[in-house]
Amino acid sequence: MKIFKRILLLVFSMVLLIIIFNYPKLNIIAGYSAKNTASSVFLAERSLAFTDATDNNFSPINLATDKIDFNNKFATSSALGLLTRKAIFREGLGAVLTLDKSDEAANYLQPKRVKPDNVTPYPYGNGPQKDTLFANINYEKLNKKVASVFDIEKTRAVVVIYKDQIIAEKYADGFDKNSKILGWSMTKSITSTIFGILQYQKKISVYDTSPIKSWQNDARKNITIHNLLQMNSGLEWDENYDEISDATKMLFLERDMTKSQEKKPLKGKINASWNYSSGTTNLLSGIIRNQFKTNQEYLDFWYTNLIDKIGMNSMTLETDLAGNYVGSSYAWATARDWAKFGLLYLHKGNWEGDQLFDESWVDYVSTPTPTSDGTYGAQFWLNATPTFKDVPKNMFYADGYQGQRVYILPDQDLVVVRMGLFQMDENAFLSGIISSIK
Repeated sequence: MKIFKRILLLVFSMVLLIIIFNYPKLNIIAGYSAKNTASSVFLAERSLAFTDATDNNFSPINLATDKIDFNNKFATSSALGLLTRKAIFREGLGAVLTLDKSDEAANYLQPKRVKPDNVTPYPYGNGPQKDTLFANINYEKLNKKVASVFDIEKTRAVVVIYKDQIIAEKYADGFDKNSKILGWSMTKSITSTIFGILQYQKKISVYDTSPIKSWQNDARKNITIHNLLQMNSGLEWDENYDEISDATKMLFLERDMTKSQEKKPLKGKINASWNYSSGTTNLLSGIIRNQFKTNQEYLDFWYTNLIDKIGMNSMTLETDLAGNYVGSSYAWATARDWAKFGLLYLHKGNWEGDQLFDESWVDYVSTPTPTSDGTYGAQFWLNATPTFKDVPKNMFYADGYQGQRVYILPDQDLVVVRMGLFQMDENAFLSGIISSIK
């Protein structure tokens, strides 16, 4: 009996130690699940059952149990019954994880939006496009290649645009042209574009040193906005989503996400230490915020001068608790609206005769960052190496977690959007689409 009690005590002690050791991870697990559930249900209008079966059905997130309160618009997620997190939905701002009770009753400003144009044909409006058949396209080959990335690769949406015309479009079951899908880190390319617009309007120069007061008494004062856009600042940052890291703490534990990178010391040399960092992009969002006198002006600018300007009316940029856009990660939109973003770059910043940013900005974002081995520009990914050997080297793209992509192919006059849950063979996919056009 004594031996049994000792064994029981030992097992209990081991379980307790495991729980204590992993408790911080439970916070991240519950936080991810609650935030993603609230956004999926209230913003993307999916069911809880669908969200749990797809978006949250991977380890270790599937350890959480999710619940929805439709009346008060919030989601709660419990990690193994040991820790519970809550995410609230705010109209116009998306979902956010709460840190204390007062967050639920706080007043939040909303960005002003314009009424969608549902009459003008796509892509310059949301009306039916004027169908055109191109004699130089092998549609059978094109559609076969598009269909090949569904099922096994868990693709949710593909839109292919050639000469401003949708030439191929396909959706997985449960999705259609009106389905909003999270772009994850494709949001970084949206943030970069805001700097291009501000620079074109002569409100900022990306070659100026970063206007951050806390850096003025040390070597960080020499970091330029350009260095931040290229993720080449030399600042310390750990972008690891499998462990407790700078990135996971920022996204699931911070009230003001623009401050996480600001607090980090220099670890490498400025302009010679490329390091992918979501914290850097949220710091950039904070720099944008400081260009405006009020938070309302900041919230409105992204929509008035970019998102609604080009008719990406489905898009919602989610904010943190402090009212900053989470420029690293949280933009939701339909595949068709993500394609409009690609078209803006294909047309070098011109949208129906209205120049949003200087033509040279396209060259700027697609110029390789020093020490990135030709893979990264200014919040866009590149094929300069090339990463995809059968795809033109001047192709560049917005890139998000789980294979969210907006590919821009200037030589082919193509924009290709792919949204999904798994990565895929991008070289075969893109080269197959290109080869279907003679």
